[in-house]
Amino acid sequence: MQKNIPDAGGPVFYSLADAAWILGVDRNDIHRAIRVGSLRAVRRRSRLVIPAAELRRVLDGGAR
Repeated sequence: MQKNIPDAGGPVFYSLADAAWILGVDRNDIHRAIRVGSLRAVRRRSRLVIPAAELRRVLDGGAR
């Protein structure tokens, strides 16, 4: 029996550098977006990371 799991195998979190590359912006822009609250980041093992769902929201043009 096989279960259909959306986005199975993809990363759950992205580093700030990876998120900047995916969005096509500089890492400083990612830090600024986190600071002003337009991009959500979480701490995992004392590192800031961007949830994959948050990147999908930004790429889809979703407003907060």
